[in-house]
Amino acid sequence: MAGIMPWFWNERFWLPHNVTWADLKNTDEATFPQAEDLYLACPLAICIFMFRLVFERFIARPCALGLKIQANGPQKAQPNAILEKVFTAITKHPDEKRLEGLSKQLDWDVRTIQRWFRQRRNQEKPSTLARFCESMWRFTFYLYIFTYGVRFLKKTPWLWNTRECWYDYPYQPLTVDIHYYYILELSFYLSLLFSQFTDIRRKDFLIMFLHHLATISLITFAYVNNMARVGTLVMCLHDSADVLMEAAKMANYAKFQRLCNLLFVMFAMVFISSRLGVYPVWILNTTLFESWEIVGPYPSWWVFNLLLILLQFLHSFWSYLIVKIACRAISRGKAGKWNPLHVSKDDRSDIESSSDEDNGPPPTPVQKHHNSTTNGTNKVHGTNGYLSAGAPCPDEH
Repeated sequence: MAGIMPWFWNERFWLPHNVTWADLKNTDEATFPQAEDLYLACPLAICIFMFRLVFERFIARPCALGLKIQANGPQKAQPNAILEKVFTAITKHPDEKRLEGLSKQLDWDVRTIQRWFRQRRNQEKPSTLARFCESMWRFTFYLYIFTYGVRFLKKTPWLWNTRECWYDYPYQPLTVDIHYYYILELSFYLSLLFSQFTDIRRKDFLIMFLHHLATISLITFAYVNNMARVGTLVMCLHDSADVLMEAAKMANYAKFQRLCNLLFVMFAMVFISSRLGVYPVWILNTTLFESWEIVGPYPSWWVFNLLLILLQFLHSFWSYLIVKIACRAISRGKAGKWNPLHVSKDDRSDIESSSDEDNGPPPTPVQKHHNSTTNGTNKVHGTNGYLSAGAPCPDEH
């Protein structure tokens, strides 16, 4: 470790030319960011996670119950030792060949077995109440931290002139407000990183994991390098859309249809305009060009900007998903109510849906025989039924 630490904290990598760590030591006249300040984020992340559990139990849950959100989860699949063994030991998504084999073994039709696996997968998913509580927690934090960021930044000169982020760099003193902002944001994303393994499983699990890593790395880089000013702009910009997204999901879970639609439209407008418009024009412009002109590049400068560019690619990907959700909702809304979160089944949640017929028990062999003989056009009808009601819903792929 004695050899690794000096190599890792090499001044030629982290700092501009002719600047040393000794120059950024705290004095009676000025306080600068220190790497060891970030150690506080680890125990604070645990405290935030514990506070979240208390919040969801004693605040979010009563609110959900007051909104008549059901506490019970999806319907449980009928106990079956053979299917349970396949589900737990072999596959949760059996292919057509395995479905046909199980059909012969159990004397059940393929659609019934497929329905059993869908219900069994849903059985492992949390209830709507649990999802509401998670969204309410995130909404509360994002609202608080975004409000704090706006109130703090409106008093700073670099909000109105981004070149102020680089004047006198890196000898810009650290204020209590900036220190608090960074430690709280870093602690929250650390808690998200670890709670991702216990939260609702998302389709974009790896993408979000990468996002959390990039965010934590950016916050750490900005703080250690004393790029704290531009870092506050990045954090506040990203928190703006997250508030609306969690609010839209809460409205969706509470079945407030019109409010959900309105919030989703607002979220889409804020997200796309801020991530594809303001972010590259305002943030990337100052980190790539204004900083180059005023300070000049150095090794960690390149890494910092690469992380910001990586974040831009993630923004583009999520913007594509949002537009896709909106298009699907509009196209399907022509024949019914327009619900972007319901139509997409919340693309960031891996919650599967089932049709009304899923609520019935598997038919007996006599019923199966009856279904296959009472309709002379059964083969055509059965094929159509498999593709529509019996096939997995879009979220299963």
